[in-house]
Amino acid sequence: MKHHPHTLIADFTTGNVNRQLISFAMPMFLSHLLQIVYNMADMIIVGQTLGKVGLSAISVGGDIMNCMTFIAMGFSSAGQVLIAQYIGAKQHDKLSRFVATMSAALFVFACCVTGVGLLFRREIMELMHTPPEAFAEALSYAGISMAGIVFVYGYNAVSAILRGMGDAKHPFYFISLAALLNIVLDVIFVMQMGTGAKGAALATIISQGVSFLLCAAFIYKNRDRYHLSLTLGQFFHPEKEMLISLLKLGVPMAIKNAAVQFSKMFVNSWVNSFGVAVSAFAGVANKINMSVNMMSNSVNTAGASMVGQNIGAEQYGRVRQIVFAVYRIMIAVAVAASLVIYFFPEQVYGIFTDDPAVIRIGYEYIPIAILAFFSCAGRSGSNALINGSGNSHVNFVTAVFDGIVLRLGLSVLFGIVLDMKYMGFWLGDALANFTPLWVGMLFYHSGAWKKKAV
Repeated sequence: MKHHPHTLIADFTTGNVNRQLISFAMPMFLSHLLQIVYNMADMIIVGQTLGKVGLSAISVGGDIMNCMTFIAMGFSSAGQVLIAQYIGAKQHDKLSRFVATMSAALFVFACCVTGVGLLFRREIMELMHTPPEAFAEALSYAGISMAGIVFVYGYNAVSAILRGMGDAKHPFYFISLAALLNIVLDVIFVMQMGTGAKGAALATIISQGVSFLLCAAFIYKNRDRYHLSLTLGQFFHPEKEMLISLLKLGVPMAIKNAAVQFSKMFVNSWVNSFGVAVSAFAGVANKINMSVNMMSNSVNTAGASMVGQNIGAEQYGRVRQIVFAVYRIMIAVAVAASLVIYFFPEQVYGIFTDDPAVIRIGYEYIPIAILAFFSCAGRSGSNALINGSGNSHVNFVTAVFDGIVLRLGLSVLFGIVLDMKYMGFWLGDALANFTPLWVGMLFYHSGAWKKKAV
């Protein structure tokens, strides 16, 4: 990875692809790992303090929050790609205007999502078939989390700006501080003050807020080294053409995230209806899958920025090298994770709970977990190419098939039609995760990815 003098922007258009991918992805993976740590801190501390009712509340509340961040994820991913393509095409003069436009758009979206979430949170809980004994705790957790959505959206924006420029190290520093702060606050609020699930939500939101504000301050202080000449006025006057470019790419990416999250909520809603033990294990399974998902996301996010720069610079041979390097890394990760869950399931599940009913369900889940790990590997390289190219049409096709047609269709087929109950819903969900793999393979062979988004 090459930096020009006096700049923090990385150049991915020359140099060793494998080394660049690993050195760029590793801080992102560590950042994601720390996010898991502070999500797991909620699960572990609440699980040990409140038992399976607390685990169920955090599981349901967490699903709803994941669903409500789809706009932030979609538009920050789109922003990261567009920034990378501007840099690859040496259009540094456009960076400041684009950063201001993206930040203003995400702030407006955050306010809208917060309002809708707080207004309808009880109805959302009922749609999720939240177990009655966990309803009050889940409602408190979701309400406080929704009130802090602006920090989640803010952190996604500042992270996307830095990662689009090839800087993954500084977001890692700020998320490290947030993770430590979250664990400390969890202990204080939940264990010492006895505030239950709402204390866990408050700890997470405060931590995310600190991380966002510090990261934003860092970007502003070092704006010259990122080729940014930001002024306050730019944030109040978004540039129309850039906003259209962001919407054109961000809307399909947001729909893709939303479709996947809403279909996962549908799956989890049915899963929750099988009782509190199954609902509690769903939360545990989600955290285990998240570990491999985060590795996949960090590698394909790094790959997407590298792909974006090289498409901007018309270095198509390097794009191919990047995509296949992503696949190789993630297949190795899937193999390692599968061996761990197969040989040491009790130790893995025991981190979260010692409830025999919950752990018994975990043994049934092992084949599904292994399938889910390999689906992560399958979609990683494809997502790097699809997202890095900035092709809005392919993102939309992936969204429809992954999030709606296959995830809902397969879940209904196995769970209801074939009467496999909760295992059927989990199986359908895992199989649908392979969708980006075959869409990405068709896209790669078509050559349409060579067209720039900006």
